[in-house]
Amino acid sequence: MAELSATRTELLARRARIALATQGRDLLKDKRAALMREFGRLSTSVVEAVEELGRRAAEGRRALLEAISDDGTEVVGSAALAASGEIATHLSARSVAGVRIVELEHEPVIRPRTRRGYDLAASTANVDATAAGFERQVDRLLDIAATELSLRRLAEEITRTTRRVNALEHVVIPRLESERDAIQAVLDERELEDRVRLRRARAAGRRRDAAKRRAA
Repeated sequence: MAELSATRTELLARRARIALATQGRDLLKDKRAALMREFGRLSTSVVEAVEELGRRAAEGRRALLEAISDDGTEVVGSAALAASGEIATHLSARSVAGVRIVELEHEPVIRPRTRRGYDLAASTANVDATAAGFERQVDRLLDIAATELSLRRLAEEITRTTRRVNALEHVVIPRLESERDAIQAVLDERELEDRVRLRRARAAGRRRDAAKRRAA
C-alpha cells in the first residue's frame, strides 16, 4: 500500500475499477454458461453418433468378411474400386458467444445399388450389403468430424474463460477491494484526526474567550 496515494480520487478510481472488474467477471460467467450449454448439446449428439458408428462398423466388418468368404477377394476388391468416388461437402460456421462452431453439410453418401459403379450382374447381395454398410459408416463419420472440431474449440474457450473468471474473482477483485479498504481506512483516520484537531481548536478558542471575559 506504500505506493498508493490515499486520496478521494484514488478511492473513487478503485471503486470504478472494482465495478468494471465485477461486470467483466459476470459477463464472462454468462459467456461460459452459454458455451457449456452448447458443449453439452453437441456432446450428447456426438456420443449418440459414435455409438451408432460403432454399430455400423461392426455390421460393415461382418458384411465384408461374409462377402470375401462367399464371393472371393477379387470380386469384392473389384467392386470396391468401382464404387470409389468423391463426396461433395460444404463447411459453414456460426458463432456461439464468440466461438466459431463448424457445421458440415454433405451430399448423400448412401447410394442405390445402381449408382455404385460396379457391374450388377457380377455382384452379389453380399457385395451390396458391404457397400451399404461402409457408406453408412462414412455418412456418420462426416457428421461426427465437424462436431468434434467444434467441441475442441468450445472446450478450449471454456478453459480460457474459466481462467479469466478465476483471475478476476480470486486475484484482481480481492486486490482492488483490499486497496479500496486500505485507502478508505487512511481517509477515515485523517478525517478523525481533523475532527479531533477541530474540537481542540474550538475548545482552545472558547478558553481564550472566557479568559478575555474574566480579564475584562
